Amino acid sequence: YEGICSNLQKHIEKIIRKVAFKIVEDQVEFVDVNLDNLIDFVGKPVFTHDRMYDITPPGVVMGLAWTSMGGSTLFIETTKKVVKTPLKEDSLGSIECTGHLGDVMKESVQIAMTFSRNFVNQIDYNNSFLEKNHIHLHVPEGATPKDGPSAGCTIVTALVSLALNRKTRQNLAMTGEISLKGKILPVGGIKEKIIAARRSGVECVILPEENRKDYDDLPK
Repeated sequence: YEGICSNLQKHIEKIIRKVAFKIVEDQVEFVDVNLDNLIDFVGKPVFTHDRMYDITPPGVVMGLAWTSMGGSTLFIETTKKVVKTPLKEDSLGSIECTGHLGDVMKESVQIAMTFSRNFVNQIDYNNSFLEKNHIHLHVPEGATPKDGPSAGCTIVTALVSLALNRKTRQNLAMTGEISLKGKILPVGGIKEKIIAARRSGVECVILPEENRKDYDDLPK
């Protein structure tokens, strides 16, 4: 908690300096600092708890990411892309990715698509949704670069949710790399990701089993 306390002290000192300046500059005896004007003293918040979806529709799942600023939530959005020329009966569908994704994350999308097709086929042999349609996958906040394999299981869940037309719980988030055979591999930044999840009101976080030690080491 040393880093948190140090950051809190810096913000308190910033407030005190600005209050002192106002007292001298505006010749006032009292300055009220409250939630309505706090942004004037410490600036805009680095993180917010605003959620893009209060209820996640089929094909949309909340994931967790790590950045240089700490943990953050991100949504994986998938939808069927309407095309003017219908696919031939023996043609395979495709997947298009947008959202400023790096090469590693694009590879993760391809792995997730292959596994999702096989998985859906196993649980419902007659479901050829992912095999016969063009799918558009998007990760919002397109101006922000995104990379890494840790969204793999989130991408799989979004694709399966879309194919089965079943939405996930709105208080659920997850992180984990996916292998071609569906193994969930460990990822980094667990502490920061859990903090981001709690900040967004998430009540259930799915983590790789191999990250259990990281979770157990978190302060209760």
